[in-house]
Amino acid sequence: MPLAPIAFLTTLLHVFLAVRLLPALAQATGAWPVFALLLLLSAVTMPLPFLRRLPLPDVLRAPVRWVGLLAMGWFSSVFVLAVLRDIGLLSAWAVTRLADLSMDRASWEQGSALAVMALATADSLVGLFFARRTPPVRRVEVPIAGLPARLAGFTIAQLSDLHVGPTIRAAHIARIVEEVNRLGADMVAITGDLVDGSVDELRAHVAPLARLRARHGTFVVTGNHEYYAGAHAWIDELRRLGLKVLLNEHVVLQTRSVHGAQTDEEILDSALLVAGVTDYTAGHFDAAHESDPQEALRDAPPMVATRILLAHQPRSAPAAAEAGFQLQLSGHTHGGQFFPWNLFVPLQQPFTAGLHRLQDMWVYVSRGTGYWGPPKRLGAPSEITLVTLRRADD
Repeated sequence: MPLAPIAFLTTLLHVFLAVRLLPALAQATGAWPVFALLLLLSAVTMPLPFLRRLPLPDVLRAPVRWVGLLAMGWFSSVFVLAVLRDIGLLSAWAVTRLADLSMDRASWEQGSALAVMALATADSLVGLFFARRTPPVRRVEVPIAGLPARLAGFTIAQLSDLHVGPTIRAAHIARIVEEVNRLGADMVAITGDLVDGSVDELRAHVAPLARLRARHGTFVVTGNHEYYAGAHAWIDELRRLGLKVLLNEHVVLQTRSVHGAQTDEEILDSALLVAGVTDYTAGHFDAAHESDPQEALRDAPPMVATRILLAHQPRSAPAAAEAGFQLQLSGHTHGGQFFPWNLFVPLQQPFTAGLHRLQDMWVYVSRGTGYWGPPKRLGAPSEITLVTLRRADD
């Protein structure tokens, strides 16, 4: 990605912040040069994580990317709070003029500038803690009408949006794998956006996923970031690790021993169909990967009535409901990750997070197990999801 347009845009935004905040900070505190230095560091380092090849010694690349991504999260909060500050100051000025009241404008500007810097720094530190901790387990029960008795209690450990890349590395993934294995789930589902980089760059950091353990194995679908990073190479690598990648296709899981079963109908009644589709936008990258829930059911045995779809983006849901699935597991949204981006997710996706109903189908949207870009999460905690199937009448 070219550096110049990104650097130009971010420099302009940092100049705006310097003009709006530094004069008031200089009047308010002798520590204002610290804030000036932080703005300068942010302006210089923010564009660097977008470069695929940093012109630096190997030993410096990872730290510089870390600093740039931390700066991105901090800058985002400073910018939003600075805009809100300007709106607040303008509103206060208008009210005092209309009411013919006096206003100590200098004090308001100085205090609010200090508040912007303090709040942005505090929420970035808190967001860093919540992003970097091992994600907690979120337990979700899904009541499915007509669920066979033998499928009641079937568990799926869902991981989504791991975004293995500049700041999410092998050690963090290994901790997540250990947590999932402790759950003893019947199957593991990884619903896309697993990587942010090429196979050559990240092979060693994705490798811990080979240690995932579940009775029926681990199933993966592609997300949009796989296509940015070279989906075909990643599909081959994930299969080499023993993960089952579903590309508009399905598998039928026999969930219980069929010893003593009297009929083929009884055998099929205890089975579960798990399908996976490519990312909703995959067709833009490879026409052969056009996402198609109906195609994922091609030649599916009609007697297997319980059908689950893994689809990275929630907006696959209308086609999935039309195809006859009872449950769709998705991710992509990160639950918004942090303010104000959570306000924009509903403009693109029908669901942001949690369990929802669409016609006769349930849709569960994970807030994500990792994060994208800044190591920062506020109000949208990461999660390892444990989905348990229940009979609706129970």
